[in-house]
Amino acid sequence: MVLTGRMSASPALLVEPAALAAEIAAADPPTLLDVRWRLAGPPGREDYDDGHLPGAVFVDLDADLCGPPGAGGRHPLPDPAALQQVLRAAGVRAGHPVVVYDGGDSMAAARAWWTLRWAGHQQVRVLHGGYPAWVAQHLPVVTGTPCPVPGDITVAPGGLPVLDADAAAELVAAGGTLLDVRAAARYRGETEPVDPVAGHIPGARNVPAARYAGPDGRFAAPPALRQIFDEAPTGTPVGAYCGSGVTAAQAVLALHLAGRADAALYVGSWSDWITDPARPVATGEETSTG
Repeated sequence: MVLTGRMSASPALLVEPAALAAEIAAADPPTLLDVRWRLAGPPGREDYDDGHLPGAVFVDLDADLCGPPGAGGRHPLPDPAALQQVLRAAGVRAGHPVVVYDGGDSMAAARAWWTLRWAGHQQVRVLHGGYPAWVAQHLPVVTGTPCPVPGDITVAPGGLPVLDADAAAELVAAGGTLLDVRAAARYRGETEPVDPVAGHIPGARNVPAARYAGPDGRFAAPPALRQIFDEAPTGTPVGAYCGSGVTAAQAVLALHLAGRADAALYVGSWSDWITDPARPVATGEETSTG
């Protein structure tokens, strides 16, 4: 199978710890956002207070980078004005590079990367391997809370494509590929540990996140990623969903690494899909590469 659709050379999306350390030591370092997060809590602020990268500002994924949970799912899009206020307070400047990092699985960092890109900020990278990779190289860690100079970013939604429930269904109906990146048992409807309904969106193809990113948050190399997504197979267009749009943001980042800069995120994901009982639910195998 061939990964079709608009292929492009993505800007640098990942940065290794040693390279980031050199950038931090330069005269005009990138803005650092610590987005450590756990699905079941407690907030990552506790981890941040115990130690973080020099100059990093903590941003809460749930409270700052997403809207309140509800009909749009557990992690819906944030209000643009509220997001702009958060990012300016964190020191995010127009045209100035940002690096985001999490606790190591790259999921929260990928959602932060996606949110900033959706908001119109182009220069965003993810620290590859997150905070554990930084610590493993014995790079400096601090505990003080910085007071960044307020940024001037203007949030302009639309920088990356977004799917809602109708668009996700239309994508499948039009012959595109909708990737379900949850574990295979959740896709098949055998178990559902978070949401009240088990199963998947009819026509979605299962490519579990463990296939393209390790538990340490490091991604497979681009050729391997292209092969993984080729096996799906990925058509034109392509979108991704998960339980609530966090793991799927990681999939969109992986697709960008593979050259698919047009990949869309179903932000509400399964937690949004099931809010309407009229929407169909499929179970069992359909097309799975798990």
